[in-house]
Amino acid sequence: MLPKMSSKAFSNLLVIFTVVLPCLIGLSHSGCEFNAIFNFGDSNSDTGGFYAAFPAETGPYGMTFFKKPAGRASDGRLIVDFLAQALGLPFLSPYLQSIGSDFKHGANYATLASTVLLPNTSLFVTGISPFSLAIQLNQMKQFKTKVNELDEQGTELPSSDIFGKSLYTFYIGQNDFTSNLATIGISGVQQYLPQVVSQIAATIKELHNLGGRTFLVLNLAPVGCYPSFLVQLPHNSSDIDEFGCLISYNNAVVDYNNMLEETLRQTRESLSDASVVYVDTHKVLLELFQHPTSHGLQYGTKACCGYGGGDYNFDPKVYCGNTREINGSTVTATACDDPYNYVSWDGIHATEAANKLTTYAILNGSYSDPPFPFQEHCDLQPIG
Repeated sequence: MLPKMSSKAFSNLLVIFTVVLPCLIGLSHSGCEFNAIFNFGDSNSDTGGFYAAFPAETGPYGMTFFKKPAGRASDGRLIVDFLAQALGLPFLSPYLQSIGSDFKHGANYATLASTVLLPNTSLFVTGISPFSLAIQLNQMKQFKTKVNELDEQGTELPSSDIFGKSLYTFYIGQNDFTSNLATIGISGVQQYLPQVVSQIAATIKELHNLGGRTFLVLNLAPVGCYPSFLVQLPHNSSDIDEFGCLISYNNAVVDYNNMLEETLRQTRESLSDASVVYVDTHKVLLELFQHPTSHGLQYGTKACCGYGGGDYNFDPKVYCGNTREINGSTVTATACDDPYNYVSWDGIHATEAANKLTTYAILNGSYSDPPFPFQEHCDLQPIG
């Protein structure tokens, strides 16, 4: 069972990572067991893949850390960025980015709007990326083939022994869950969710065949707390909990996460020489949405970048950074001046501040099943 942690205990955990841990770096052992990260995912971990394929991103995305759009669906760094920093690695280059990429320490196959299952017109609505998990896996296979072919030629690619010394991360499945909620409802979506977790497990096994040995799978966030879904998904007042989140949708996410955790447990048993770790980011984000002020934030279910103000500051007719004509007036969805006070960046994705807090919990290992404290595997670097 995963440990339960109060708001006070969670805050104490952050003190350990922001104050105590940097002082201990270098006292345990030098270096890190992981020389690279290979990431599979959607917009929650896309570091520029989608916009390399379909250039279109504008400000204010990237404003907090990069000071310009940087291919991330956030104001700054994502969890995968912070993980790379903590392990002493550079930010992951998107596999689809041909200019300026460095793959010596891994690659990022994630793209915005990606799904686990293959997108098709009978299952998914429009707006889904063609780069499903199966496509991302094929890209990984091609990458490994090229590394093996070019290993003797002094290229900028990693050495061919990198794959057993890498961390394989998954942050995907949210679009499988949310893309059809408005049309077929929770019960309809739940019919194909077993296929989603089965595909994730099958992908891990294929990566294991390629040499992978350490796998981190992040579960689904509490989408019922996201401003976009609070505005767009059908519900009544009795479906709103005391924190302003949608009860039925969040309960469905918990059901999916329990299914994912059990499937990963079975996968772990079948791969005796591998670490297959379930990461409960849901618990962390739910805590942030429910008690933002306990963790240095101010706003839970309100978007920083959006239009409309009010409780959610989200209007589906004009997304963050866009300008539209609404009711005869030209309006722009602008960003707040203090994204560090928000959990939600644009109503759909987390802010850099929320991503950093989530990463601290991941690095501690107590939100993982089985526990996976990173400080036992690497001399962690500060991620300020």
